[in-house]
Amino acid sequence: MTTGRLIRVLHVGKFYPPVPGGMEQVVRLLCENERPTIDSRVLVANKTHETVRETVDGVPVTRVASVGQIGSVGLCPTLPLWLRRLSADVIVVHEPNPVALVSMVLARPRAAVVVWFHSEVVRPRWKYRLLYRPFLRAVLRRAVRIIVSSPELARHALELQDFRDKCVVVPFGVDTARLAPTDGVLARAKDIRAEHGTPLILFVGRLVAYKGVDVLLRAVVGLAATTLIVGAGPLRAPLERLARELGLSRVRFLGDVSDAEVTALYHAADIFTLPSVTRAEAFGVVQLEAMACGVPVVSTNLRSGVPWVNQHQKTGLVVPPGDAGALRSAFDTLLGDRPRREALGRFARDLVHRQFTLSRMARMTGDVYRDVLGASASEL
Repeated sequence: MTTGRLIRVLHVGKFYPPVPGGMEQVVRLLCENERPTIDSRVLVANKTHETVRETVDGVPVTRVASVGQIGSVGLCPTLPLWLRRLSADVIVVHEPNPVALVSMVLARPRAAVVVWFHSEVVRPRWKYRLLYRPFLRAVLRRAVRIIVSSPELARHALELQDFRDKCVVVPFGVDTARLAPTDGVLARAKDIRAEHGTPLILFVGRLVAYKGVDVLLRAVVGLAATTLIVGAGPLRAPLERLARELGLSRVRFLGDVSDAEVTALYHAADIFTLPSVTRAEAFGVVQLEAMACGVPVVSTNLRSGVPWVNQHQKTGLVVPPGDAGALRSAFDTLLGDRPRREALGRFARDLVHRQFTLSRMARMTGDVYRDVLGASASEL
């Protein structure tokens, strides 16, 4: 089917950069790094009432007209038509993505289907069972392979229990070149430490409930360290209010900052923390970014890929979710032992370069596509 030409892969996501979001960044990085050997294209929702076809950094992107948005999902009535119109050998559905799931069921495209299962869906039970689960299971049954970012996600995600034989692990990768300690990055990191004082604890992420930033704030009460919180979200105002109520004079809410500034913040930090409290945190790419910069991580023991990435006593420390006392103890342990912090950071950086690079992620996804196209006709 693909002899003499590149494999044609259509990635179906929610949105595409410059629209922000974790899934959006993963789709972008996949497409940009696959394209030397894979003909990768993108089909996503637009933020407006018109359909736009463009090329973004070498990647053909179709942004389908939407009539509105519910939560983080664009409502695109013509998405099934575009699924039929755009030819592909493999369609990769990036899930959670309810509009894409419904469109796949309606369009029934002929291409082989791969589901990239980013995370479980957190919804009220009745809404999920009535409106979401039937379409998800229909597409999972149709899929030849299901990509997960860690073996823990395949093991613990409830909707994957009937489909484990289809699951294949492709860990997320990060751009280690972007995170390198250049002279400019190190100079800015030095300025950050001078501006905010040391030692520094860093959090990067959306300010939403499952991130556990409220637990972090309670953990740093009275701690002789500055905590920098990077990111925006609906809970920013309540979290700032909580910080004031707790008397946290050494907590700084920095909001959204540039990629270059985030890199400098990683290199300035003594500890990076991801205090998430639910399985909605399926992996934690920000952990990888901090690890690539040689920063030890304190994260939580979720039934997800989070503790698979941050290996307890090797790249950092892992504590029970929602336990401010345990989080505080981990901070105290690492802040009081610089040689240990440095040893954990070195191992973390080396691990990222061995197992969590963009080139490895792209190579492994290419192997999945070739495997799918080599599957028997009965599987397809």
